[in-house]
Amino acid sequence: MVRSRSLDPDLGSALVGRADVVRELNRSARNAYSGRACSAVVTGPAGIGKSALLRAFLTGDACRHATVLQGTCEEGAAGDSFSGIRTLLGPAAQGVPLEAAMCRALPALAPGALAGEPPYAPVVQRAFHDLHRLATHALSRRPLVLALDDVQHCDELSLCWLDFMLRRSDGLPLLIVLTQQSEAALSGRVPVRHALADLAAHCRTTTLRLRPLTEADVAAVVRAFFPVPAAPVFVTRARVATGGNPRLLGRLLRELRAEGAGPGVGGADRIAETGGRVLAIWARELLDRQPPWVGEVARAVAVLGERGADHVGALAAVPSAVVEDALTVLREAGLVPGGRHLADGAVRAAVLATLDSQALSGLRARAALLLSDAGRPAEEVAEHLLRLPSISAPWMPGVLLEAAACAQERGAPETAARYLYRVLEVDPDSVEVRVRLARALTETDPPEAVGLLREALAPSIDVRTRARIAAQFGTTGLAAREGCVALGLLEDVLDTLDAELGPDPLPADQELRTLVESVFLIVGTHGRNTFAATQKGAAAMTLPEGDTPAQCQKLAAMAVLTALDGQPPEPAVQRAVRAISSPRLLLESWTLINSAFVLGLADRAEEALDALDRVLRHGRNNSAVWTYALALSTRAMLQHGLGALPDALADARTAVQISGAERWGDTMVLPRLALASVLVDRGEAASAERLLAGTEPAWREQYVWTYYRYLMAHGRARHALGDAEGALALFRECGRALEEAEVRHAAYVPWWAEAACVLAELGRPEEAQEPAAHGTRLAEQWGTPRVLGMAALARGVATPGEDGLELLGEAVRELSASPARVEHARAALVLGRALLTEGDRRAAREHLRAAAGLAQRCGALALGQDARAALVAAGGRMRKMTTSPLDLLTSMERKVASLAAGGAGNRSIAQSLYVSVRTVEMHLTSVYRKLDVAERAQLAAVLRSSGVREARAPRSAPRPGGRD
Repeated sequence: MVRSRSLDPDLGSALVGRADVVRELNRSARNAYSGRACSAVVTGPAGIGKSALLRAFLTGDACRHATVLQGTCEEGAAGDSFSGIRTLLGPAAQGVPLEAAMCRALPALAPGALAGEPPYAPVVQRAFHDLHRLATHALSRRPLVLALDDVQHCDELSLCWLDFMLRRSDGLPLLIVLTQQSEAALSGRVPVRHALADLAAHCRTTTLRLRPLTEADVAAVVRAFFPVPAAPVFVTRARVATGGNPRLLGRLLRELRAEGAGPGVGGADRIAETGGRVLAIWARELLDRQPPWVGEVARAVAVLGERGADHVGALAAVPSAVVEDALTVLREAGLVPGGRHLADGAVRAAVLATLDSQALSGLRARAALLLSDAGRPAEEVAEHLLRLPSISAPWMPGVLLEAAACAQERGAPETAARYLYRVLEVDPDSVEVRVRLARALTETDPPEAVGLLREALAPSIDVRTRARIAAQFGTTGLAAREGCVALGLLEDVLDTLDAELGPDPLPADQELRTLVESVFLIVGTHGRNTFAATQKGAAAMTLPEGDTPAQCQKLAAMAVLTALDGQPPEPAVQRAVRAISSPRLLLESWTLINSAFVLGLADRAEEALDALDRVLRHGRNNSAVWTYALALSTRAMLQHGLGALPDALADARTAVQISGAERWGDTMVLPRLALASVLVDRGEAASAERLLAGTEPAWREQYVWTYYRYLMAHGRARHALGDAEGALALFRECGRALEEAEVRHAAYVPWWAEAACVLAELGRPEEAQEPAAHGTRLAEQWGTPRVLGMAALARGVATPGEDGLELLGEAVRELSASPARVEHARAALVLGRALLTEGDRRAAREHLRAAAGLAQRCGALALGQDARAALVAAGGRMRKMTTSPLDLLTSMERKVASLAAGGAGNRSIAQSLYVSVRTVEMHLTSVYRKLDVAERAQLAAVLRSSGVREARAPRSAPRPGGRD
């Protein structure tokens, strides 16, 4: 019986993308009709279009004048002798009951007549000759085309007769055309496979492999489905999802059409989900047609994945040679694309759906044990254990603990936490597992980490374990805003340690106590209500040498308290430098951040930036998100103070983006304070005020490091927006709160300088003298050029006449010797305005021009525009300042960006600018970050929108031994 399969009308022409195969079939037909009998085998995976192509060929012009006998081999017919011949000859009677006649003439053709007979048996050979005579009789009248579809299901004797026929028909117009599923060739019966191989190896046989549809072919098929033009992205994704398989493509397009999705961008977005479902159904259909061992291998591949490919045979319990055959079957079907992993998650799910939950769990457990016994990495084994409903075997927790340690070491704390959660299921009372899990969650989920540590603090644990947990609770509590609880716990632990360890503890115990003390100081300095008490407590503590990690951390914390106590800078700076210079320094500690803060106050900018860079590198490499955002915000504020506003803006924006994406983002206020401060100087005070309004009072008002900065940033924004009285109130509140907390430092939050300048602008210089005097006292204690210049500026605006001008000149001179470039520009502006008021227009122009130029180079656009306006009023000239994104770039970054946008490679840029390739890469990274672009094409667009033409790197001779 012939199975009829009509071409799906939705697919359009069966010849789409098949022109080369059609040409070969037509050439074979011409050769056959000229008396050179030949055959063609069209092969390809299921759904590739073999049957449709065969029908199109047989009904086309090439077969118009030939006798065509065609049939399709049914699945399961391989054991029925001559079933293929019967399906060929059955429909050829043309009104004469040929099949019945053949059965009478050749009893061998009757179903089951030759069951078990080999092709060389005499009875089979007689049947071969009888059939050959019948075919030769037909060939004497006109050319004969024998076409069998799906010959992978054909019986051995029919294939052997086709080979017999081909070898004995030289000089006759005979064409044999067969179609074969390539993936079925390896999984079929061995005799059939050999018979097919013999036929394909004949010298007059041409094998034609159907390839997947190209993107142009897919576009043609899509046009047949949809009346509207298709978006290129739709065509591309459709081809990727189906691998260019016509039947899969047809199913996908039908599904999309049924869902109401068109071939536009919206439809393209639906392809992934819909394609996964179609591919999953396809996978189940394929495996249902294959021998059981193909399904076993497929399930093993689905469980093991790509990395466990070498163990597929062992898990599937099949020989290695059979594994390779099965993989070839899956690869031919498009389920295993290149390596040894299934192509899609939906396909893996479909392959495993045949197993019940118990069988699937057993398979996963066997896979994990197999990989563990083979010495595979612990994380690879752990990924399989995570999928089990329970961790039941005794060996499993140990693997998960080892995997968690590996994940933590490579900077994947969230992965480590996943492993540790499963261990905690097995051993919920384990203090050690809770502590390790809390450490893994510290950066990504501080509240959860604090909860775990609180549960670990059982009354029964020993004092040393309690001390280690308390130290971890303290630093984690800062991120979780549990500082008060942490401080009380640390105080209790310190008292207990003193009682338990005695006056002469062992070195390890002394290090533990120093660690707890350091965390106590760090936590205590954060709270506005605890800062003064912590400062007094630190004064009674022994100053450590800085020879151990805990000593370094304590030394840096004491440096902060010393600096903010209004003392001269030398002791604090010495402690900070000693702390970060220790070879025992731990990069993940607070040591570097606290030391950088002190060094920044002391205008030792290079050392401070280096310390923060070390923290950032560690945070980036270890996914320490909370610490990274904190260090980035700190660096932004330091760069702001140095007048590097473009870098400060880029860092602050990145910190806001990072923290905003985390669940604890609302509790970290510092990134938004840093960004708001920069925005005010950039002339975007309204944006700064909106940003500040979005911060929660509960998370900013109780902390030393946020409340005063918030008041300063808000006051400066109010002042920039024209509300001088509102700004003054905020500055005064800042001063009052600092005095209440006993935080005394001229440069930390210089509210007094801002207040003095605002009062002078309001025409109240007498009132300005009080904040100026306060700031001067603090500045003289600290003594750096920055704070001395700011103090001179405050006194200058509060002092009328020549004395005031002299003080303003002193401010300009002091600040010019400091790294505070924005403050230098502000002092020059104030001096220029004062000189203009006094009628000295020439001197005024000199200082105003210097202020405008310096402000523009810093990126302080608001200050620069004020200076330019004053300069023009004084009779000077200067080009208008812009808010172009390029203002964020340094001069070298501009050159590198322009050359890169013009198409120059990194090596060409390096040679033209006489720098290293690494330097070019560093500048490009900075450019991308500041301009918020990801690639050179976007960079070119930004430059063009700013009216900058891309530069071309000059051609230069290549360096010896290298190429451009």
